[in-house]
Amino acid sequence: MQVVEKNRVLKESLISRQVYCALENTKEVVAFSYKRIPVYFTEPMNGQVQNSMDIEFPIAKEDWGNITKISLYDSLTGGNKIWEGTPEVVKSIGVASQYKIPRGYMIIRLR
Repeated sequence: MQVVEKNRVLKESLISRQVYCALENTKEVVAFSYKRIPVYFTEPMNGQVQNSMDIEFPIAKEDWGNITKISLYDSLTGGNKIWEGTPEVVKSIGVASQYKIPRGYMIIRLR
């Protein structure tokens, strides 16, 4: 796939519509204080994008467990999973913890 085509696919699937970040362990976190967070990406370059703003989840009021996957969905609730990745570090989110992905740390690259 050519770089121009990769950039087009990324733009159509991640930038031209709103996508939401979700946290998962064996499945998506289910907790009263948890919610998916909107994600905004940079313009595609060389077949990749990265988050253009911090992605900050609410402070946990329950134990969310070990976060082993990060996913993107096309809806705030329900919807379709459009991407899934593994974080570099598995983080345990307990009461009063917060999960944050700093600007530029979520990189999606088409190969």
